[in-house]
Amino acid sequence: MFSMNIVRATRHRVVSQCVSKRHFTAPCLRAVSRKQLDGRRSSFLNPNEVQSPRPPSCCLSSSPPSEDGDLVYTGSLATAVRGVKLFSYSTSGASFFLVPHTLLKTGLVVQSFALKAAFCGVIGFFTFLTPVLLHLITKGYVVRLYHQADGDTYTAITYSVFLTEKKSVFHQRQVRIPAVSKMFTTFYADKMGLLVNPDMFRIPHDYNHLMGYDKPFSFDPDHINDPDKS
Repeated sequence: MFSMNIVRATRHRVVSQCVSKRHFTAPCLRAVSRKQLDGRRSSFLNPNEVQSPRPPSCCLSSSPPSEDGDLVYTGSLATAVRGVKLFSYSTSGASFFLVPHTLLKTGLVVQSFALKAAFCGVIGFFTFLTPVLLHLITKGYVVRLYHQADGDTYTAITYSVFLTEKKSVFHQRQVRIPAVSKMFTTFYADKMGLLVNPDMFRIPHDYNHLMGYDKPFSFDPDHINDPDKS
């Protein structure tokens, strides 16, 4: 009993010396750290505590609304498609102006007709057919896709022959999925084939609504070709 009183008195004296002299030893640091943890824990559990002024990620400002509707899709290869077509047009134009100069310098003008036809055919293939093939392949690539919820209409932005943005407006009822999957066509909008990447939609439900996957399915053969009753 006497020894316990001595220990308590000694502990009280050590704590008082630490506080008065500001000499923090291991027992003092342990007590201070425990108080700090208790204070942080109470502030975390207190609902009236002022939180950080940083807004959540869902409240951050998004892209401004467009007159075409809400932006639901952005193509990831838009810059690449535009760059490849621009490069093809520039090389074709340069080849078109260099062919006459090449014919005069190499003396092919006075050669046989077969040799000139073969040379012009090879140059003409890379000069004219390559841009045409590139346009046929990439003309359905959707750069951006907007959706009007009021009328359930879509506005697809694609590139024209002259690399300008072309708008195509269609209704969801006009969307038709090809019976056989094609490499450069995801769906048909009234007769125009369009290519999109399902992974690039901001919300997966927008892709399902575009393709009509959210509609109730009917096993009646009479309703297969009638999208309004399916």
